[in-house]
Amino acid sequence: MDIFDKLPENYQHKFARTNPHMLKNMFGATDLAPFWIADMEFPIAEPISQEIKRIADRGIYAYEFDAHNVFASIVDWNKKRNDLVLDQKNFVQVTGVLTGIAVLIRELTQAGDGILIQTPVFHQFAQLIKSAGRKIVSNPLKIVDGAYKMDVDDMEEKLQSGAVKMILLCNPHNPVGRVWTKDELKKISDLATKYGVPLVSDEIHSDIIFEGHKFQSIVSIDPENHIALLGSPAKTFGMQSISNGYLYIPNETLRKKIKAVVGSMHLNHGNAVTTFATIAAFKHGAEWLDGLIAYLQSTINWIDQFLAAELPTVKMSRWKERIKYGSILGKLASPKRNWTVF
Repeated sequence: MDIFDKLPENYQHKFARTNPHMLKNMFGATDLAPFWIADMEFPIAEPISQEIKRIADRGIYAYEFDAHNVFASIVDWNKKRNDLVLDQKNFVQVTGVLTGIAVLIRELTQAGDGILIQTPVFHQFAQLIKSAGRKIVSNPLKIVDGAYKMDVDDMEEKLQSGAVKMILLCNPHNPVGRVWTKDELKKISDLATKYGVPLVSDEIHSDIIFEGHKFQSIVSIDPENHIALLGSPAKTFGMQSISNGYLYIPNETLRKKIKAVVGSMHLNHGNAVTTFATIAAFKHGAEWLDGLIAYLQSTINWIDQFLAAELPTVKMSRWKERIKYGSILGKLASPKRNWTVF
């Protein structure tokens, strides 16, 4: 049996996905399947579990920090997985990705400013914008030939108005599943530069990329101009309740500003469990992640086949793109085959 077919037994939890109080408040019912939240039921990678046990077995929880090795492990991971060269000095640690976005919204824009998001998008983007007293400017994605695409013309029209003071990007996109191409990201980056607005890219799903596709970080497009990258091991390794967030800000002036604000509110403090679990994940979690993606890919293929046979009127959203070795499974698959992004 595949390790991803096994579920832990006889353990206590109060997971959000099945919490009756949360379900009742959000959906008005409690008898729901837990498909509404982006976490997993798979046991995490064994190296992460072992590191957490090591910390617990010591029985001592004194102050302990190791941001240097956290950032080093992220740098090494991205070089190996995404061929992305990062510099440790450009990281700013925060308590989570949403915290990072909230700080950037408040520091880089003013009350009443417009923040552009590409809808439909992760619902918390709207909440963060509204709670900061900013205005949502929607740049709806288009469906072209059954796949979602950016509406760049609409984006420029809204930037021309002068009301938009930040672009908040989701790359890869949640929930439509698009892995934005280099050309698409270049167009957005160019528009942000042209109209002088900061571009913030939430890249928390960057490691879950399926066959035939390649993740491109916004940092690889324009590493110096008004761009911040946010990331976390949360989604990749199933560490939602024990992870921090990491901003990557190459622009020195902007980085110093954000780092000072984060530090003034003590949002840059991690804890030993999170610190060493993160290092273990990025140093030793590759084999587990490869297995996870292969498992998810087979599930997508099964869904595709099931829909075709049993529910032909229901369509999967597809984006076909031919690239050589376009994912971490590229060497295991034909580079000529087109796959579904889901």
